[in-house]
This record gives sequence, C-alpha cells and structure tokens, in this order.
Amino acid sequence: MTIATATAQSELVQGLGPAEAQGVLALGARVTLPPGAQLFKLGETAERMYLITRGRIALTLPMQVLGRDEDILVEERLPGETIGWSALIPPHRFTLKASAPLETDVLAFSRAALLEHFATRPAVGYAVTRNVAVVMGHRLQVFQAMWLRQMQQMVALRSA
Repeated sequence: MTIATATAQSELVQGLGPAEAQGVLALGARVTLPPGAQLFKLGETAERMYLITRGRIALTLPMQVLGRDEDILVEERLPGETIGWSALIPPHRFTLKASAPLETDVLAFSRAALLEHFATRPAVGYAVTRNVAVVMGHRLQVFQAMWLRQMQQMVALRSA
C-alpha cells in the first residue's frame, strides 16, 4: 500500500473532505522504522500520534511472566491505522509498547501541531477526535475480550 493510499483510507481522517484530510495529513512527518525498532514505551510521555503507512506495528504489554520480562502481544496495527492516541488524551502517557516487527513507515503527528490546527478548524478537530474515540473503543473491546477469557479460565479452574 502506498503512502497516498494508506493516508486516503486512514481511520484518522474518516469523514473529512479531501482538502481537510490533506490538511491534517500534511502535519505528519514521515518516519521509517527498521525491523525491531521501538516506536514508544509503556508509560512514556506521548508527544506524538502516528499513522501507519507501510508495514505493521505490534502493540504489546510488558509484564513479568514466570520471573522473566515479556512483551505480551495485544494487537497488531496495519497501514491506514492510528496508534499513539495518548498524545491527544490526558494524561498523555502511552498505555502500551509499540514496535515494528518489520520495516515500517509511519506519519508522526506532534500533539502541538494537531491542537493548533484544530483550534482554527474546530470541525476538523471534532472529526479527528471522534475517529480517535473509535480507535480507543476498539482497544477497550480488545482488553475486555482478553479479560473475559482470563476470567473464564479462572472460573473453569475453580470448578474443576
């Protein structure tokens, strides 16, 4: 998928006209991540939000498993998808770790640039934040499904 295709189909700019979408996308800086590169860590200050244009990003939850540090895969995000929404949502801390399992291109949007853009274009800001809310809702569903699976396992073990 080309950058133009990924950005035109991006969940970040859904509902915007072509000129409005291009205005938002023009705020992004292209970044190429080599295989294995880490984009951000859990708990870091979130100054940027990202749109994947090529490759994929693994979102993981670092935790201790049997005395070892492991990154537990939560989900993988693909071209056209948004990550790092914590840049727009207080307290502006990343809630997962993001890394590139293969060479990946992203557009990086600074929080300051986005908020400045939205201040002069409230309808664009509303549409983008609504789209970010959809991404957040998806993440909540993922965690809810993970939690439910774990609870079912615990109940099954108690019943055995």
